[in-house]
Amino acid sequence: MPLLTTKLYIPPVRPRLVSRPRLIELMNAGMHRKLSLLSAPAGFGKTTLLSECAARCGRSVAWLSLGESDNDPTRFLAYLIAALQSIEPRFGKGVLSKLQAPQAPPVASLLVDLINELAAMPDSFVLVLDDYHLIEAKSIHDALTFLLDHQPPQMHLIVSTRKDPPLPIARLRGRSQLTELRQNDLRFTHDEAADFLNKAMGLRLSTDDVAALASRTEGWI
Repeated sequence: MPLLTTKLYIPPVRPRLVSRPRLIELMNAGMHRKLSLLSAPAGFGKTTLLSECAARCGRSVAWLSLGESDNDPTRFLAYLIAALQSIEPRFGKGVLSKLQAPQAPPVASLLVDLINELAAMPDSFVLVLDDYHLIEAKSIHDALTFLLDHQPPQMHLIVSTRKDPPLPIARLRGRSQLTELRQNDLRFTHDEAADFLNKAMGLRLSTDDVAALASRTEGWI
């Protein structure tokens, strides 16, 4: 199946980016856990934060921007493999050939093959799934849950979404295997709002004006 390669590109860090070191520090501190979950409505800077994190985390990063058309489990797995091939070109070639067979094996058996290959990767890496709220297929949620249950230690998964996905979030939280950044975490602080309005936007607002805007928008970027 044809794959859109631009879905695998890590968004470049913007030239006038308002750097958010407090959030980058939280993300980096959780890299030993299985999952980082960024869950907040549109406009809170999730993708922008992840692009900065990808540039600063010191690990290889595989990126997949998801869309509504990725709700087919075969297509999802093909894109997942393509994303991981950006850091390990030989990854998943056997599974891809099975996906292209007239009668593909069950997804569960393909996941076992993929996880075994992930476990054999020599270096630590990050897999980012951006816009996961567009995925509604239960089979894909089940597949990602299986991956989380058997995830090798050198892999860290980051999921960015506008709503909490049906993944074992409570269980991961209880086992200290989850880092969460939510709406309140992603709001601009007063200093970040000042940087955005005065440096990025060039508005030259007074301290009182910045405070008023930050209060009125409740930190919504």
